[in-house]
Amino acid sequence: MTPQTKPVAHASRLAPDARDRLAALRITPVSRETEQRLDRFVELLLAWQAKTNLIARSTIPRLWTRHIADSLQLLSLAPHAYRWVDLGSGGGFPGLVLACALAEKPGAVIHLVESNVRKAAFLREVTRVLRIPAIVHCARIEDFIADESVTPAVVTARAVAPLDKLAGLIAPFVKKGAVALILKGQDVDEEMKQATKSWIIGAELVPSKTDRAGQILVVRSLERRNGCNLLSSST
Repeated sequence: MTPQTKPVAHASRLAPDARDRLAALRITPVSRETEQRLDRFVELLLAWQAKTNLIARSTIPRLWTRHIADSLQLLSLAPHAYRWVDLGSGGGFPGLVLACALAEKPGAVIHLVESNVRKAAFLREVTRVLRIPAIVHCARIEDFIADESVTPAVVTARAVAPLDKLAGLIAPFVKKGAVALILKGQDVDEEMKQATKSWIIGAELVPSKTDRAGQILVVRSLERRNGCNLLSSST
């Protein structure tokens, strides 16, 4: 077997289930053009996965529902937003997926913040190949926030940090009027309990469309506490 054929064979063994793709697109329908961009994105991700750990290998058979649809569902929570920031983009979830879906929306831009050099290189490659409206920042989240030059309508995060720490990262954006869409799992209640010891959070929980145990935390206001122990929640 030649060196050129090895990545192809390896990628085929990693191919996600076609039924999972259909299931994902039933959950979160998109245009034909967006489907084509997402298909190409998945091809690139699997090719890079052989050399860079972008997602957990165990999730590849359900890549479309576990990662693609999980990301796409955020669009319905901010259907009119043009300016997004995705913190800790990793393998492109949700940021690259959202950029694929918003590529036909004039003026749309998604800032992807990722400190890992190899992952940031992957994000840039997908952005270049697909010509999607994403800007990649290879930087620590704290450094990106300190810049203050980006003022998004929406800030997103997925598997970045526990909520008590994440609150400090999203607070600068929320205080300027952005809504934060935070993808969380079954431990969200405990994370909220811990976070509200230090923060007053105006938020609502929206059930995930792709994970029965998952929740999307929609944060609309956020203030650091001064000794009180009151949770502000909007439903």
